[in-house]
Amino acid sequence: MIKLNNNIEDLTKYLQIKDWLKENESIVAVEKPGEGNMNFTLRILTETRSFIVKQSRDYVEKYPQVAAPAERVLREAEFYEVIESVPSLKAMMPTLIGLDKDNSVMVMEDLGNGSDFTYLYQLGKEFLEEDLFAVIDFAACLHTSITTETQTHIITNTKMRKLNHEHIFNYPYAVNNGINLDDILPGLQKEANRLKADNVLKAEIKKLGDLYLEDGDILLHGDYFPGSWLATVGGLKIIDPEFCFFGKAEFEIGVMLAHLKMANQSSIIIEKAVKRYKSLADLDDVLCYKFMAIEILRRIIGLAQLPLEIRLEKRIKLLNESREILVS
Repeated sequence: MIKLNNNIEDLTKYLQIKDWLKENESIVAVEKPGEGNMNFTLRILTETRSFIVKQSRDYVEKYPQVAAPAERVLREAEFYEVIESVPSLKAMMPTLIGLDKDNSVMVMEDLGNGSDFTYLYQLGKEFLEEDLFAVIDFAACLHTSITTETQTHIITNTKMRKLNHEHIFNYPYAVNNGINLDDILPGLQKEANRLKADNVLKAEIKKLGDLYLEDGDILLHGDYFPGSWLATVGGLKIIDPEFCFFGKAEFEIGVMLAHLKMANQSSIIIEKAVKRYKSLADLDDVLCYKFMAIEILRRIIGLAQLPLEIRLEKRIKLLNESREILVS
């Protein structure tokens, strides 16, 4: 496998071989387009245009010690190909330009210098209703438009699902997982140890983990959180569906709600989100809130930490509320 780097000469040779650079077109600059975790991603600028190159490798770019399926970018490309048939979905995502299956490289439309919605984790930031509804409407459209009834090709994405399963349902509760949470926030490790020793809780988590691994009837983005929502001059866009699979809407919406709660959004905003989604698609509230609780637990005590500004007391409150949701 060719391993891409940010050297302009090397990139030029590769892109010319793949016919992704036009005749007499040359690279004038290379940029990192954002703070992505999973893949090696570059913005390529020529004299006349810009585009995004993404390569997936057999490890997580931000955490090289964590193994990951090298072909995951191919599943993301499948997602873009599937949603081509739904104009409202296609309009909110980058267009796939090219795919190198042998080297797990994808070339996509550049959405410009947008910023993701991780700013919501800052205290005092509120999710605007128009953006909230855009995120909800995209998910509802995806879940109702791309189903096992409308598609002959079903994306299972088994390897990525197993990776996600490990980090959501297992790793945070392993006694010696190598994470010292007191380095993140003093006092947090004690709370994690309490949850790790809670066998009743872990039994419920296992049930939900098994459910997550089951195939479902609708296409999910698979990683629907503020880092996958992008504010651009062309409006709100959705990116990075590499964890996509046919599953249950309750997982997708539960994850989204979890991030709104960790971003300290008001109960009114949470209620608006649920009401909006349920006006457009079916949802099992109980199962949705259970997946929400799981996501809160794993983000606060697991490896995939967020830039949260909430204090220890608030995190403990969220952990306790999540436990109650799961064991009640």
